[in-house]
Amino acid sequence: MTLADKFFSSAQTQELSGQLKNLLIKAQSEINGVRSADSQGAENFKKDLDHINQIRGKTLFYPYIGSGMGQGPYVELTDGSVKLDLINGIGIHLFGHSHPQLVQAALEGAMQDIVMQGNLQPNQEYCELLDLLLKRAGRNSRLKKGWIGTCGTIVNENALKIARQKNTPARKIIAFHDAFAGRSTLMAEITDNPEYRQGLPEYGEVLYLPFYDSKDPRSSEKTLSMLKKYIEENPGNIACFMFEIIQGEGGFNVAPREFFVSLFELCREKGIAVWADEVQTFARTGELFAFEKFNLGEYIDIVTIAKTIQCGAVLYTEEYNPKPGLIAGTFTASSVSLNVGIKTLKMLTEEKYLGEEGRIGQIHQEFRAMLKELKGGSCKDLIYDFGGMGLMVSMTPYDGSKEKVMKLLQILFKKGLMAFSCGHGPYKIRFLLPAILTSAHIKEVKGLLEAGLLEGAKG
Repeated sequence: MTLADKFFSSAQTQELSGQLKNLLIKAQSEINGVRSADSQGAENFKKDLDHINQIRGKTLFYPYIGSGMGQGPYVELTDGSVKLDLINGIGIHLFGHSHPQLVQAALEGAMQDIVMQGNLQPNQEYCELLDLLLKRAGRNSRLKKGWIGTCGTIVNENALKIARQKNTPARKIIAFHDAFAGRSTLMAEITDNPEYRQGLPEYGEVLYLPFYDSKDPRSSEKTLSMLKKYIEENPGNIACFMFEIIQGEGGFNVAPREFFVSLFELCREKGIAVWADEVQTFARTGELFAFEKFNLGEYIDIVTIAKTIQCGAVLYTEEYNPKPGLIAGTFTASSVSLNVGIKTLKMLTEEKYLGEEGRIGQIHQEFRAMLKELKGGSCKDLIYDFGGMGLMVSMTPYDGSKEKVMKLLQILFKKGLMAFSCGHGPYKIRFLLPAILTSAHIKEVKGLLEAGLLEGAKG
């Protein structure tokens, strides 16, 4: 045994860690529902909020400063209020706030000899996390290798470099309309939202395809025809097809397996890399990878994931293993992030969250039933439609206008319910549900959502 093995497995270390976990469980037991701010806390909170908005140079979307304590889907703010969080940092906190098992994993990570692990000097957590990911991905795909990075944007950049190197001199990228790829200069160009790249140069390297439209019986045919046109017009110059199996920022849009198959088969025939961006879908569809849910693994050359595992990773086939020097970087991820990522994967795969009868599927069905009940009852004509898959659920309120959606989000926040937006016409309310929601939580969401929709409808 190494000295580290002896220290981390010692009875005293385990006992002290357990004591801290028990103290947390006792403290968070007082957070069991939405509540308003106290007067003293509200006054100090406003000062802190004004200060952070000033030094950011940009106002926070919500007046939100977390206290550092929560309980499942509930999070305490520094004004003493408690919100029911159904956006979770745009999908980072899959198991909600202050989950005891994840806090304990974070404590163990914090006791490592280094804060940040790197690609030059990784610790064993780096190896364990990557191994877990590849073993799971390899069950239903040809993915064999991988590289860890700090976030989704970084691993998406690495994915593009890998595809371009393998298929050089090809440069261009196929993506869907309403795609979102990240916040770097190039990822902003792939992202199909002009608001996110105001003032940035355009390089004309992205070619957009229409995503599946369930209302158009010729949707698949039209998209395939457009792909064939692009390939014909750009012979040998398309490096990859980057896509989200379920569009995130684009509105939680879903397509059937057959829609993707015809596109992927053509890409495979023409030597174009098939790159699945699962930064948001990972662990949310009822399987770890959305390509497993849709049985598309045989076509995938590259996949990128992030958010849920507290860092990012790009996985790829043997054929796309890059040459030395192409992808690197000083930082891989913090020791805390890696350790929590490992624990998250183990919880998902060992505690009945996945599969047809898993907890994620049950949450989706209960949440969807709640929205259906609202739509057909007290909120008739206030909910246009709803959709999504697994823990990714969207709802189009009113007429789907940006103004009304943004107003509703602020009304819901004041009432204690946190969500976010997605889509670009119609605009939608986006829920990234934590995997620990219960029927009682969903019942509370229903009351808050109903009150918010009715208030927003008054104008």
